[in-house]
Amino acid sequence: MKGIMIQGTASDVGKSLVVTALCRILSNEGVKIAPFKSQNMSNNSYVTVDGKEIGRAQGIQAEAARTEATVWMNPILLKPRSHQDSEVVYLGKAIETFSGREYREQFYEKGLEVIQESFHQLSKEFEMVVIEGAGSPVEINLKDRELVNMKVAALADVPVILVADIDRGGVFASIVGTLELLDPEERKHVAGLIINKFRGDITLFEDGIQWLEEKTGIPVLGVLPYIDHHMIDGEDSLSIAGQFANQKQGNLDVAVIHLPFISNYSDLEPFLYEEDVSIRWVRKGDEFGAPDAVIIPGTKSTIQDLKFLREQGLDVKIKNHFESGGFTVGICGGYQILGEEIVDEAGTDTGIVNRMVQGIGLIPGKTIFFHEKETTRARASYHENTGFPKTHGLEGYEIHLGNTFIKKNGCSFLRLEDGKEEGYFQNHGQIIGSYLHHLFHNDEWRNRWLNLIRIQKGLPPQETRKIQEFKGERFDTLASEMKRHLKWELLKEIIEKWSPKE
Repeated sequence: MKGIMIQGTASDVGKSLVVTALCRILSNEGVKIAPFKSQNMSNNSYVTVDGKEIGRAQGIQAEAARTEATVWMNPILLKPRSHQDSEVVYLGKAIETFSGREYREQFYEKGLEVIQESFHQLSKEFEMVVIEGAGSPVEINLKDRELVNMKVAALADVPVILVADIDRGGVFASIVGTLELLDPEERKHVAGLIINKFRGDITLFEDGIQWLEEKTGIPVLGVLPYIDHHMIDGEDSLSIAGQFANQKQGNLDVAVIHLPFISNYSDLEPFLYEEDVSIRWVRKGDEFGAPDAVIIPGTKSTIQDLKFLREQGLDVKIKNHFESGGFTVGICGGYQILGEEIVDEAGTDTGIVNRMVQGIGLIPGKTIFFHEKETTRARASYHENTGFPKTHGLEGYEIHLGNTFIKKNGCSFLRLEDGKEEGYFQNHGQIIGSYLHHLFHNDEWRNRWLNLIRIQKGLPPQETRKIQEFKGERFDTLASEMKRHLKWELLKEIIEKWSPKE
């Protein structure tokens, strides 16, 4: 199976976006293409059609490639649970929590085996693979047992394109420094360079391109523009800063609690395309202000993040906001935090069996953490309790260890496809809790909720913005823009004629 690997000089240089674009470009040319990332570290995840969990970036890249995402596209997902420990999701299922040292010492051989098996499985169905690296390939303290950069390029026997971010500065040093720190055998794999996030007049960089090619002996395959609001879901905490940095000032002020172990923050991205909505990330009590609505997103460590809220005084701020008539939504871990009680029955959230803590108490529910995680795609309709019509279905996915048991009847939010009741809905939508990730990606629901807030503020309701209709368009727009700035025929030639330099 032919392929190419995209590595970067650092984190957040745009590797995921470049891989997404290449998947779409190749798919447009009729190539049966698969994305791949051997090991992903992110709490922003994606549920496959068979209910398995992989990194969100690879799920989105599969959509760009017009194929169904599978665990073979991301066999290892590390989900940080603390500053030291991560849950290991292996072929879509959580198996164990390791410290960084334990993972390196105990998992390396198993990691190599599943990477090789993944390539074998993908080769049965696909003609080509576009592989994404992670961070930098020259983290000297980690190189001897790495599972995601040059070791993967060697296992797959593919050329590597090195991506550098010119927007952050130091692009020449980052490229030359990375190449100098590679071992000679590793450097043989680097067949091209891409400069990403360029702003301004490209003619002012032509001397820079010439210098790089003369200095390194490696062709610059493209200088890609800085693409703002590309609508491709981010992967990690660095992406949060980038995507929400230049927020507009809208009439609706929505405060999102920035939990230390936030997960699946892609739940919030649709609000970026609502013209009258301003998203604010709140980390401290003095940042809270007087928002129209508060959203508590998912978390990989509910009890630790609840402790963080209390330390920052945000629990009191959230309660006061609700009592003064403000709208409040908790998704997954945020739903659990809004409840009355959390019991870590299995010790899966804290490592302490039967540890019990009090929640914020706005939802009359008790959450119990079990051993097994639930991961599933879900379809639902509004529960009859809401008073909303059932003409529009909702879609999303669930990823959670705990289950929440509501103590009152007649206050569910959704009715799932199998008939089960889900979530919490009261005070005409003033407070909502749900395990349904991507709730706000449902255009009709997002608009309905925002109109409740608009009407309360004395603003006219708005028509539904069909964000979902832009999904295919955004992939094609990204692919077209990227291809226009790439030496595309040369890049394809590198893939087709690849053989390591002697």
